[in-house]
Amino acid sequence: MFSIDHLGIAVKSLAAAKGIYEKLGLTVSQEEVVEAEQVRLVMVPVGESRLELLEATSETSAIAKFIAERGEGLHHVSLRVPDLEAAVQRLKKDGVRLVSEEIKIGAGGHRYVFVHPSSAGGVLLELVEAKG
Repeated sequence: MFSIDHLGIAVKSLAAAKGIYEKLGLTVSQEEVVEAEQVRLVMVPVGESRLELLEATSETSAIAKFIAERGEGLHHVSLRVPDLEAAVQRLKKDGVRLVSEEIKIGAGGHRYVFVHPSSAGGVLLELVEAKG
């Protein structure tokens, strides 16, 4: 079953950004680093979805470049899919542009791939495999 897994939000500082969510009484996860993406992040559960706050750990990371060009804000929408490999194969067959065809491992050990904004109405779309 497809559902929204999370909304990725690019921030300059996790310490500053997570404060509003804590003040609202939401639980903020421990910080996690995803070396491959050069980011430090926290997850904020909201209902059946989450907010992912992303801080760059390098000036060359996609998040640092995004903030330099557009400022802080919504970076991507992540959909939970039941079978990531099947979804990727279906999209490739239909000519959908992917940021990378390689399925990667991200925060919490989730497998993911990004669909390029040119194929998703201007939105960076992340597909995450549902666990269990």
